[in-house]
Amino acid sequence: MDLEKPAREGSETQGSETRVDPRKRVPEPSAPPVRETAPEGCLAVAIRIPVRIVVLVLVVPVRMVWDALVVAGRFLNDVLLRPLGRALLWVGRAVFVWPFVGLWRYVVVPVAKALGWLGNVLLVVPVVWLYRYVLTPVGHAIAWVATGVARGVGAALGWVYSYLLTPVGRAVMWVLKGIGAVLAAIGVGAYTVVAWLARYLVVVPAVWLYTWVLAPVGRATVWCGKGLVWLVSTVVTGIGTALYWIARILLVLPALALWRWVLAPVGWVLAVIGREVLDALGHAWRIAGHISLAVGRFLATLFRWIFVEPVRWVYRSVLTPVGHVVRDTVLRPAAEAARSVGRATRQVLASARESVRQARADFRRMLFGEPARPQPVDLGEPSGREARTLGSSTTALTKD
Repeated sequence: MDLEKPAREGSETQGSETRVDPRKRVPEPSAPPVRETAPEGCLAVAIRIPVRIVVLVLVVPVRMVWDALVVAGRFLNDVLLRPLGRALLWVGRAVFVWPFVGLWRYVVVPVAKALGWLGNVLLVVPVVWLYRYVLTPVGHAIAWVATGVARGVGAALGWVYSYLLTPVGRAVMWVLKGIGAVLAAIGVGAYTVVAWLARYLVVVPAVWLYTWVLAPVGRATVWCGKGLVWLVSTVVTGIGTALYWIARILLVLPALALWRWVLAPVGWVLAVIGREVLDALGHAWRIAGHISLAVGRFLATLFRWIFVEPVRWVYRSVLTPVGHVVRDTVLRPAAEAARSVGRATRQVLASARESVRQARADFRRMLFGEPARPQPVDLGEPSGREARTLGSSTTALTKD
């Protein structure tokens, strides 16, 4: 069942090398390059065959059930679901889509076009006419009047600005400039006095206090703080070093030994087993597919020989001759008799219709008489070719 294929492939891969011609020292063109794979251990080779056998035994029923479900699903889809879906789709279109399409096409669109035409005739055309022939001339007239008024008001305001507001504004600015100069002189004097007082009453004492009191006190405080920080850091470093070595000896080294000598080998073994189980599942699934295909073909062949072929033989050897006999002895004479009856019935109906038509015509003649027949009108022309005599003429001057 091709369970040793990967092992054989690995052994062939390990043993294959590029053949080199000893005279030319170049690889021969017939030898393709071979990809080298990592060598497999004895554990993988030892667990491969049992795992694949067990997995194959477990997977074959699952694959056969899966293939049977797939075949049943395809049969149901082709026979039931797809026609049912098409029927439901047609019903949905007939119930939901086509009525709305017809309503939109034959009701909404014509009504909308009619309403649009009415709106255009009743609203748009009068509004356009009103705007073009009423509002536009009125607006032009109002704009012309407003332009004239604006020009007059602008001229008046320009005269007031030039000859009244400008001189008054210049005088006000001159007065404000004088007041500003006086206020600036007063402010400069007050600023000078305040700056002198602040320098000799605040700044000089503050500089003396910082130079001779605060600076020495701050240096002493910084020196004490540095010493305290050094002491604390030394104590913390010693405690941390002790804790580090304690944790390394009590926790890290045992954990490292546990990982290196217990967990890593167990994990490697579990990884090998898991890889082999996955490979075995893949191979078993493919082999189960071939087995399921063979079983399906065997069952199909068995069904054909047990049911289809007998039914076909019965149809060809029994039902077809019987059908031909029934057709030739029963159906064709019955069809011919039916056609004869149909022809006779049609003839009887035609005779009955003709009799009814004649009786109706006789009844009409009896009540109203013979209808008036049109009389031929004599136009003076000879009805036929006659022999010419002394008293006859064909000219219009000698005609009676």
